[in-house]
Amino acid sequence: MTTISENPTAPAAEPAPAEATGLIGFVPVRVARALTLGGGVLTVASCFLAWTWTRTFPGDLTVYGYPGGLQLQVLVTGLLTTLFALSSYGVKGTRWLTPAGADAAVKLAALAAFATAWYTVAAISITLGGPINLEPGGAVVALATLLALLGALSLPYERPKTLPVDPEDTGWDQFKHRAGNGWTNFKGAFATTGPVRKLPAMNSAVEILIIAGVLAVALGVFTYGVGTEYDELFIGFLITAGLGFAAVNKAGLMAQATQLTGKHQNLSIAGAFIAAALFPFTQTDDQYATLGVYILIFATVALGLNIVVGLAGLLDLGYVAFLGVGAYAAALVSGAPTSPFGVHFPFWAAVLVGAGASLVFGVLIGAPTLRLRGDYLAIVTLGFGEIFRITVMNTDGTSGPDITNGSNGISSIPNLDMLGFDFGAEHSIAGFTIGRFANYFFLMLLIMAVVVLVFRRSGDSRIGRAWVAIREDETAALAMGINGFRVKLIAFALGASLAGLAGTVQAHVTYTVTPEQYLFAGPIPPNSAFLLAAVVLGGMGTMSGPLVGASLLFLIPNKLQFMGSYQLFAFGVALILLMRFRPEGMIANRRNQLEFHENDETPATPVKAGA
Repeated sequence: MTTISENPTAPAAEPAPAEATGLIGFVPVRVARALTLGGGVLTVASCFLAWTWTRTFPGDLTVYGYPGGLQLQVLVTGLLTTLFALSSYGVKGTRWLTPAGADAAVKLAALAAFATAWYTVAAISITLGGPINLEPGGAVVALATLLALLGALSLPYERPKTLPVDPEDTGWDQFKHRAGNGWTNFKGAFATTGPVRKLPAMNSAVEILIIAGVLAVALGVFTYGVGTEYDELFIGFLITAGLGFAAVNKAGLMAQATQLTGKHQNLSIAGAFIAAALFPFTQTDDQYATLGVYILIFATVALGLNIVVGLAGLLDLGYVAFLGVGAYAAALVSGAPTSPFGVHFPFWAAVLVGAGASLVFGVLIGAPTLRLRGDYLAIVTLGFGEIFRITVMNTDGTSGPDITNGSNGISSIPNLDMLGFDFGAEHSIAGFTIGRFANYFFLMLLIMAVVVLVFRRSGDSRIGRAWVAIREDETAALAMGINGFRVKLIAFALGASLAGLAGTVQAHVTYTVTPEQYLFAGPIPPNSAFLLAAVVLGGMGTMSGPLVGASLLFLIPNKLQFMGSYQLFAFGVALILLMRFRPEGMIANRRNQLEFHENDETPATPVKAGA
């Protein structure tokens, strides 16, 4: 097979000499690989030992031969370290695991195992009153992960070139230059060793099986994260999932999975919805289905905002108000006893009312303001969000007309009943008991399917290309004959109607709609700040990016409530780190990826035939 490189004319990097070293320079390469492999194997073995003597620490880490709790997470990262280490040795049958090179992947896998294991050891020591409460297995896993990490950091890498310091620079400029060079060298330790190889020709059935496997793993990871039973387990899950994802991505497996899903895009989308529909059947009760339905509502609204921000490039800081308009409109016609209208529309009519009301408000707000650009438009939309909240607060019959009951909101909203199917009652499907929130989960999944269809069709259409042109350079787009005002107004109205569509379901799920649910910022989403963060962190302009970003941004604050006042601090630090290391978002399109990494220097390594 020929070499795959972004620049075919660039000279190939020479292989590292036998005794070249990496970030830690005193360990020979042969010893480093042996340490990494041995540490990974010992990490896996230690997960079948007892780590503590008492069941007081949650997860019951006292059993020999059966890993549980945090041991399962260390087991996964230990297996990744071992497999990537075997691939770095060139063991037959393992090279396919690292199409982009093994050394960078094994570094991150070893770091994931080390971080999760040492976090667990520290948690045991703090919770139980000291390291004296560790069993031999706890000491073994701490030593094994440390050895694997030291070995991985000693693996060779291509040190990036750095520019010399300009002697005419000031002292501060020289300090920044040296710090930048040091940071570049540190990043080089985790740089990929070569380009990702193209997938070999495979049978379509095999490719479909691989896609099904990827979706099954995604469902398993999501279900595990949602169902974490105690705080220590969820923090360990964040460490394992974050660094484990980075390791798999550095290995090139994510890029190859993207190639396959792109080749079978329609099938992949259908498979993703099928996997999501299986989520309620993995739960023993309705507790975690509650999180599932709220995540779907949040993700659907984020996808609508992605049309406005990601495709059209319009910074909207009051988008949550359109969710509130749809929710209030549906609540007022839902037959709730606190509604002053006293009408009860069927759900299909309530959906049209909610989406239509948001559409009207989108046009009314967008028509006079969309001739503004940038920060000015953002300030106007922020003002609209606050005006909406204050208006529904004052329409209580005292400060204004009696429409929304002021701060009390519209309460006692009845459950939906469509074609004799009561969404508030339990139902039995194939022997599984499906509760109230699971019923709304399936309904919200259907609505998300509609939103995804609208997003795909509009993004690939002529109007979608006009949105992208406006986003990239509005002046140039106008010069090419695009009606910028009309194009932006369509984006604004469409995004608002999709948010209103999700709001109609939210009103029935929460039983009550109040002004406090639709703030610009708050500790718990959905609010405008979290919605915008979901789009940016997930990947602007992509379909799956905001869905992933919204899922994480809703799940993490809910699971970190035990941290109290430190919750937002820890959450903010995590966001800063994510944007520092992956500014293009978790799932970025090719344009953004090239834009944010245009100055990155990744050495190209030739790919041998049959490797």
